[in-house]
Amino acid sequence: MFPGFASSLIAVLPALPEGATGWKIALVLGLLLLGIVLFATEWVSVDIITFCILIPLVITGILKPNDAFRGFGSEAVVSLAAIFVIGGALTVTGVLDLVANRIYRLAGGSTVKFLLPVMLITALVSAFMNNTTVTAIFVPPTVALCRRANVSPSKLLMPVAFASILGGTCTLIGTSTNIAVNNYLKEHQLGQLTMFETTPIGLIIVGVGVLYMLFIGRHQLPEGVADTELGGYSIRQYLSEIIVMQGSPLIGQRCFESDLSILEFRILKIIRGKETLLPVPLLAIEQGDTILVEGKIENLMKVKKIEGIEIKAEAKLGDLVLKGASFRVAEMLVTLQSEVAGRTLKEAEFRAKYGITVLAIYRHGQSLVESIGDVVMRVGDVLLVQGPEDRVAGARDASGLSMLETVQPTLYAPKRGLVAVGFFMVAIALSTAELVPVSIAFLMAAVAAVLFKCITVEKAYESVDWRLIILIGGMTAFGQALSVTKTDELLADMVLGLTGSFGPIGVMAGFMVLTILLTQPMSNAAAALVVLPVALKAAERLGSDPHTFAIAVMLSASLSVMTPFEPSCLLVYAPGKYRFRDFLKVGFGLTVVLFVVMLLLIPIFWSMTR
Repeated sequence: MFPGFASSLIAVLPALPEGATGWKIALVLGLLLLGIVLFATEWVSVDIITFCILIPLVITGILKPNDAFRGFGSEAVVSLAAIFVIGGALTVTGVLDLVANRIYRLAGGSTVKFLLPVMLITALVSAFMNNTTVTAIFVPPTVALCRRANVSPSKLLMPVAFASILGGTCTLIGTSTNIAVNNYLKEHQLGQLTMFETTPIGLIIVGVGVLYMLFIGRHQLPEGVADTELGGYSIRQYLSEIIVMQGSPLIGQRCFESDLSILEFRILKIIRGKETLLPVPLLAIEQGDTILVEGKIENLMKVKKIEGIEIKAEAKLGDLVLKGASFRVAEMLVTLQSEVAGRTLKEAEFRAKYGITVLAIYRHGQSLVESIGDVVMRVGDVLLVQGPEDRVAGARDASGLSMLETVQPTLYAPKRGLVAVGFFMVAIALSTAELVPVSIAFLMAAVAAVLFKCITVEKAYESVDWRLIILIGGMTAFGQALSVTKTDELLADMVLGLTGSFGPIGVMAGFMVLTILLTQPMSNAAAALVVLPVALKAAERLGSDPHTFAIAVMLSASLSVMTPFEPSCLLVYAPGKYRFRDFLKVGFGLTVVLFVVMLLLIPIFWSMTR
């Protein structure tokens, strides 16, 4: 079966490069297509996808085990892990919150005045930190400003996400993609990037992006609804569970004619003992039923006051008062670093660990039909939680959840945060002056941050996005598989055949477009590492400078603004109540403008010939 598939696949490709083996190229191309599909659909985690791609390459002998896993101990991985730790130190000590709060005060309640400084400062911070972390930090104060100014968060959150993404183009450490591309160039003796090599064009990219959002994109953003009533909770359609107690007025009422319908709840299903019942017109509610409903939180609070009805979360609430003096109700956003992401509340033992209760769950654009405790949390979900104020604040710090309602920080240590900033600046200076390798400079800063108690060892390990580490290490090895099987030469010939008549700039533009298309559904780093080997081989065939083609691919991978799949965009998707087409509408124009800017400037900043 496989030889037939290989023959069919090779038949539609150009002539094989000298010394290439058909079945190996077919396998590598098949794994490449499989990886693109899986990365785009997110059926499984990116680290698992990476291993699924590597294992067949080792089993078939295309890669030796040492070659397959060498990337996991590369300088890029060490550098990225160290930067994650430093970013974690700046987060837990409250430095980034202080920056965000200062922007809030400077805004003076004006969304137009807020848009310019918040995008510029977000981009500046993102130039030296992971953009997902930066976005998560700036979401809460942005939402708070919108509530005070009676403006929809949809007007500000997307620009924040875009600024964090574009800011990463300014420095070598601005995004994991830059680090991964630099590592690939070093391993293949193609030179390396300096710390601020991309800063001039990066600043132009940020400037154009900010101007576009101020004068064009701002008018394309959806109007949305201002979060003014009950801190914004009332406008979300939350999933919750209601238990019918003895003496409840709901007993005997039919589903579609019950008091719940009057309160505009949508009954999703009724759990009666071990039986699950779908709502039908003649189905009557009985004592002991657990009813899964979807509705506004203001109506959920009204239900709480009705005798004989109990709100159920992942655990029984008892007699807690929803808005009592000693308890806080707050929205918490599930981020990539949240320990509940990919798990249910039961599996995470959320209430037992943090002493707070999840009242309801909101997932943008979807209706949930599972019991709250059985819903697998996704990045971008919003949890409505209740508990003592100190427990809510503690859960925010310990669980990786991002607070959408501001809570006064009590555990922050700004002085230690400034120490962490100092170590970070020293690392940048040492690596820029080339006195110390980049990886060692930031590793020193990360170790110093732990030694000076800017961050605990446990929190340091939690700060590292290990899935991204595995992705970069594994996709680096896949790039080697493209090379040893000469698949990169074959693909380069195909691209040259399509774009070669337009000259080196036309070929480079083709690879830029390919990278932009792939980076919409895929991780930025994955898209760059898939295209990079092929682009470098094409540059070699043309006699062009591979370094320039690498820069073009790397920068193009940061134009992931047309879909909400980029983590930074995903973090604002639910709080901003965006739809998929909103990102396409705003992001497409921005992408086209930035593509033209980069295509014009890259040949000016870097030579097209060797």
